[in-house]
This record gives sequence, C-alpha cells and structure tokens, in this order.
Amino acid sequence: MSQQRKTRHRAKRHERKLVSPGSVETWGPYDIAGIGSRRVRVYVPRGEAERSVVVLFDGQNVFGHEGSFAGGWQADRAAERVVTKRRPAPIVVAIDHGGVDRIHELSPFAERGADGRLDALVAFMRDRLTPEVSTRFSIPRDPQRWIIGGSSMGGLAALYAHFAIPEVFGTALSMSPALWIAKRSIFAWIERQPSPWSSRIYIDCGVGEDRGSLLQLTNSMERLLRSRGYGDASLRIRRDARGTHSEASWRRRLPGALRFLLS
Repeated sequence: MSQQRKTRHRAKRHERKLVSPGSVETWGPYDIAGIGSRRVRVYVPRGEAERSVVVLFDGQNVFGHEGSFAGGWQADRAAERVVTKRRPAPIVVAIDHGGVDRIHELSPFAERGADGRLDALVAFMRDRLTPEVSTRFSIPRDPQRWIIGGSSMGGLAALYAHFAIPEVFGTALSMSPALWIAKRSIFAWIERQPSPWSSRIYIDCGVGEDRGSLLQLTNSMERLLRSRGYGDASLRIRRDARGTHSEASWRRRLPGALRFLLS
C-alpha cells in the first residue's frame, strides 16, 4: 500500500471513530475568546465521497425544530436533497449563538445596542474550527469547498466573514441579511476590501420584508457586487415573492441556495 493510501486509510479510520454518518453530533463546548462558551453541531452525510463544508451561524436553528425559537432549517435534510452524481452532500457545521448576546457576537460593527464582536468569532473559525473540521474529515483547505452562511444577523455575518477571510471561506450564503446594521456600514466596508480570488455569493430576501426596505438594500448590494465584476456564475440574488423574515422561509430556500453554491 502506498504512503498516500495509508494516510487516507488512517484518516478514514479516525473519522469513523469520531462521527456517526447520517446523524448530528455535538462538539465542545468551545471557549471562544471575546465570545464565551459555545457548542458546535455537525452533520456528516453517509458515504465517502469528497465533500464541501457548510458552516452556519445560529446553530440552534440549523437542524431540527427542538431548541429552535421558531423552527429549524432541517439543514441535514437539505444537504441530502442536493445530491447528484457529481455533487455529494456537504458536511454541515452549526455554531450556536449566545442568546441575548447574539446581536453582539454576529455584528461586525460596534453601534448602539451592539458591541461588534464578530471578529472574535471569525478568528475562532479561522484558527480553530475549520482546521479541526479539515483534519477530522480530511477536507482540503480549498476555499471553494468551504461555505459560510446564515440568516438575518447571520446573513450579514456570513458576507462579512467571506470578505474578511476569503482564504478560508470562498463562498457565502446570506439569507435576508441585516444590511441595515450600523447605518449600512457593510456597503462601505465591502467596497474597501480586496476582491477575493475565488468568490461565489448567494443572497436572498422576501419581497415584502420590512415593508420592502430589505429588497431595496438587497438591490443596492447586488449593484455593488456587479460593479466589482460579479456575474451570474458567481452571484445569485433571489427575491422571494412570498418570503418572510422567518425560519420557515429560510428552510424552504436553503436547498436551492446550496444547489447554486455547490454547483
């Protein structure tokens, strides 16, 4: 047996000891500097195909309804729904939010009512979480295979994290992002960032969310990204005529978002 095959074999044996394919497992809690103690939940699909990884904020809402404030995304089922012969189900990694501290830890900008602690969470994902996932499952550190995602504040955090550490996350999934936070600071901040060498972005919103104001902000973000060279292959904007700012809408739209980002 070649050395390369021996290494892959040892990695597979290591993986089988640590996970139960087809189920959601809990890791941690992790002590995150500047954030606090957080659990991480991981869904590993069955099979041994080469995979991508989807890291999602608000872990309490990512899988089943239990523990979620308004129903879960059922992201494990969504991951399996996108499977084709050329597109295996991704591993789904969900980071729990801090309850009353959620707005502080998911905001990239300090403002009244939010401390702006997101950089600490981004550092944790870059320096500890993604290396651990990569090692446990033998996933290459190719940013095109790593997606960061979330909804509302998590959607804003996903856009920020993609441009902050594009060498880790080459893809962003942003549902109903809170683009209004800190007087819309995300727009000027993205304008100042270098263009990632590899970037694919999905953004959506309900047409009637916040009386249509989120749609206007989403349109503005699309114009900004188009002006930076994003075409239809690298940017998908979904305007959901019946969408609301709710877990039910994000759950319904998740499979389509994954199909685009994993294609």
